[in-house]
Amino acid sequence: MSSSQERGGPPATTAEAPEPNGVVVKAGRGLYTVQTDTGRVLPCKLRGNLKKNLTYPESVNRRRRVEKAKKLKETDPIAVGERVTVETDETGVAGVIEAVAPRRNALARRSGNERERQTLVANLDLAVVTFAAADPRLDPWKLDRFLVLAEEAEVSVLIVLNKAELIAAEETDEMAAPYRRIRYDVLPTSAKTGQGIEELRERLKGRISVFCGPSGVGKSSLLNAIQPGLKLRTAEVGETTHLGRHTTVQAELLPLTFGGWVADTPGLRQVEFWDLPVEDVAFYFREMEPLMGQCKFPNCRHRQEPGCAVIAAVEAGEIDPRRYESYRELTK
Repeated sequence: MSSSQERGGPPATTAEAPEPNGVVVKAGRGLYTVQTDTGRVLPCKLRGNLKKNLTYPESVNRRRRVEKAKKLKETDPIAVGERVTVETDETGVAGVIEAVAPRRNALARRSGNERERQTLVANLDLAVVTFAAADPRLDPWKLDRFLVLAEEAEVSVLIVLNKAELIAAEETDEMAAPYRRIRYDVLPTSAKTGQGIEELRERLKGRISVFCGPSGVGKSSLLNAIQPGLKLRTAEVGETTHLGRHTTVQAELLPLTFGGWVADTPGLRQVEFWDLPVEDVAFYFREMEPLMGQCKFPNCRHRQEPGCAVIAAVEAGEIDPRRYESYRELTK
């Protein structure tokens, strides 16, 4: 069975399936929009058997038929960014998704009902993890969760601190310092003043990227600044709660005029991991990963065990104590 099937992803394209001829640019509630390789945009539905994990006989001598079908544990079996095979229906103006190609990667989380996986976007080159420098103030604990989400998906990361015009540059640099020390690129931006917009545009060029982060940090405003004319909906932060209001209701893959695609996803106030073993979390903290295998005990959880290389690094000032506490919180 393929890794996508094992992790609850959509079924991989089989040897008998035709080559992919399009990419899913919008997905939600069983309805999809696909842009074909010829540039045509089609509203599509999903072939029924793709909503399940299908098991076929392994022997080449046996007739190919479904031996076992199991419903996918996905909020939606298809995500934006999927490469798919589409055939037009009898009307000629809509299509049916006949097959889904294996994913290179996928940014996914546990859904709100905690029983299903929610894939935000597939086949990514870059995750733009976007937080506000102020209004709402940066929550580094939540930022760490988004970074683990991206690291587990093996997606390159750019941290963006938006609304940089609201505080002094020295304060922004102080926020960024712990992450720059562990080799994350951090870019302060302002959708209002234009700070960092040109550099951000260069980072997105020619790539499939996703903007992810909590609500109210200005993701949609940044996208509008990067490419005027997108006209994405924006909203102010609540004066009482200082929480963002959701303005993006469906994930959508948007073509960039200067090359590449970018996904705008619904704001996420909570990040719950899907199928991430506790013992693997340290591998997704960049400062801890090189120390794996150096502890006295092979099953060390890096909490209070004697001879722990991670604890020694914290005590020596080589690992930020707050980041270490964030790891402990994630592995409770």
